[in-house]
Amino acid sequence: MIGTRVPGPPGRPPLRKIRPPFPPPPPTKTGPSLKEMIQIAFEKGYSDIHLGVGEVPRFRDRGAIVTTEYPKIDNETFMHLLQEVLTEEQIRQFQKNLEFDGATQYDFARVRINVFDSLTGYAMVLRIIPLKILTLEQLKLPPVFKDVSSAHKGLILVTGPTGSGKSTTMAAMVDYINKEYPRHIITIEDPIEFVHKSRKSLIKQREVGIHTLEFDKGLKASLREDPDVILIGEMRDRETVNTALKAAQTGHLVMGTLHTNSAVKSLERILSLYDPDERPGMRVAIAESLVAIISQGLCPTTDGKRAAYHDILVNTETIKEYIREGKNDEITPLMEEGDYDGMTVMNKSLFQLYSDGKITEETALEYSPARNEMSQMLRGRY
Repeated sequence: MIGTRVPGPPGRPPLRKIRPPFPPPPPTKTGPSLKEMIQIAFEKGYSDIHLGVGEVPRFRDRGAIVTTEYPKIDNETFMHLLQEVLTEEQIRQFQKNLEFDGATQYDFARVRINVFDSLTGYAMVLRIIPLKILTLEQLKLPPVFKDVSSAHKGLILVTGPTGSGKSTTMAAMVDYINKEYPRHIITIEDPIEFVHKSRKSLIKQREVGIHTLEFDKGLKASLREDPDVILIGEMRDRETVNTALKAAQTGHLVMGTLHTNSAVKSLERILSLYDPDERPGMRVAIAESLVAIISQGLCPTTDGKRAAYHDILVNTETIKEYIREGKNDEITPLMEEGDYDGMTVMNKSLFQLYSDGKITEETALEYSPARNEMSQMLRGRY
């Protein structure tokens, strides 16, 4: 969380408060305060706020950037806005490194913050995160999400581009485990987005830079903390993948994310981290550890909201064999025919949304990864 540091117990790093101790400077600027913009974004259901020197503030609404009528932001105004959420020390840290990541919390929402420098001057992107964690049912996710979340061990990957709802889906899956099973859940995130409270499960959330100094060290340490479930914010590198696979193979359920657009590409992405001579062994390790890969996107619906569509690979015995043998190109047809096991592909998922009247034909075609095939499906020729 963004905030000031206060002394902690002896031998431990200082703790942080959510709020800075000093008030924002007097309102010499024009336009709304940062809190006011965040409140507006939250109430209107916008996902992000984009602010930058020399630019008019903008919101992201259902994936599209929306321009506001607010005045352009000058450097003085930008620094005024920055001081609403960053301490003086954090601003110095940003000006030294030219980048800053963090999060803060209001009584209505959490906000993930990234500050950076650009050609036109300083800029900031704020991701609005509702305090309420939506359930799998409220998100209208397929029943297979509960099935894979109920696994006792193995690796679950939730993948997709930035802004595809991965964090929301993962939070719902963790929330389901938290409500239904007596397990110990440890999360390692950068930063913490959704805040969970222990229910049937005991849950401990750790933020990189505050509760652990390095991502990989926090992940390795978690193996000695008696976990049942480990959530990894992102599978960043081969060291993280190695530790995650080790944890999955030693009786833990590991959940992580990747920035890939399909289930098969997720497999290829992991294998690309290794040298060619290492890949046969890694295919075996993945085949033995994997529970499921869920690749997700979001598309606008006819009622003014957004809906998720999915590529879902469930690691059946047949899929295991194909992964071991490196037959990645032959996995997608199995997913297309794997309804019984909860599998699907994005085109089928989009077509179901269209058949249910939730999206238009144009939306189905626009978001399809294989438009010719989707066009045939829409015309009943596939």
